[in-house]
Amino acid sequence: MSLGIVFLSEVFGTAMLTLLGCGVVANVALKGTKGNNGGFLMVTWGWGIAVFSGVYVAAKSGAHLNPAVTFGLLLNGKKEYAPGVAVDFGSTLTYFGGELLGAFLGAVVMWLAHKQHFDAEPEPASKLGVFSTGPAIRSTPWNLITEIIGTFVLVFVILTFGGTPSGLGPLAVALLVVGIGVSLGGPTGYAINPARDLGPRIAHALLPIKGKGSSDWSYSWIPVVGPLVGGGLAGIVAAVVPIIATAAAS
Repeated sequence: MSLGIVFLSEVFGTAMLTLLGCGVVANVALKGTKGNNGGFLMVTWGWGIAVFSGVYVAAKSGAHLNPAVTFGLLLNGKKEYAPGVAVDFGSTLTYFGGELLGAFLGAVVMWLAHKQHFDAEPEPASKLGVFSTGPAIRSTPWNLITEIIGTFVLVFVILTFGGTPSGLGPLAVALLVVGIGVSLGGPTGYAINPARDLGPRIAHALLPIKGKGSSDWSYSWIPVVGPLVGGGLAGIVAAVVPIIATAAAS
C-alpha cells in the first residue's frame, strides 16, 4: 500500500472522528442546540460512535486515528502498521501528519455545522471546550498522569486483544473509548489522542469564531505529551507481557 493511500485514509478517518466527536460536545455545550445540557454520558457515547465511524473509514491504513496508537505500535516492535505498510520513519511521519490534518479538518467542518450556535454562545470557555480538552482541576502533574493512564488503557487493550484497531474491531474500540470516558474522563476530558486535541485547538485559534477567547496554549502540551507517554508505555508493556507469561508457563 502506498503512503499516499495511508495518508488519505488517516486524514478522512480522523476527520470523521473529530467531526462527530467534537460535534457531540458542541450539541451538549452550545446555547440553543437540541442537545444542550445533554450531559457527560451523552458526550462519551458520542465519542464512542465517532471512533466507530472513524475506524471504518480508515480501515485501509489500520485506522490508527491517533499518534499515541501509532507510537504504541512502534515501541511494541510491530513490523507493519497495517498490511503492506512497513514500520519506518517515513510511514510513522505519514500517520502522524494524516492524523493531525484530519483532526483539524474535522473540527473545521464541525464549526461550520454549528456556526450559528457558536455565535449565540456567550461563554468563551464553552466554545473552546467544544474543540479541545481542559482539566476540571488544573494541576500539571496530575493532569498529565490522568492522560497517561487513560491512553495506556486505550493502547494496551488494543495491542493485547486486537493487534491493531481494525483487527480488534470498530465496535470493540468504540466501547473501549466509552469505557475510558465514563471511568477516567472526568479529570481532564480524556483527550487520549494528541491529534484529537491539537488539531481542533489549532482550528479554534485560526477560525473567525465570535468571542472565542484564548485557545489555552499553556495547557495544550499535556494532551499531547501525556497520550504519547501513555501509548508508548502501553506498547512496551504489551510486548513484555507475553514474554512473562511464556516464562511463567515454562
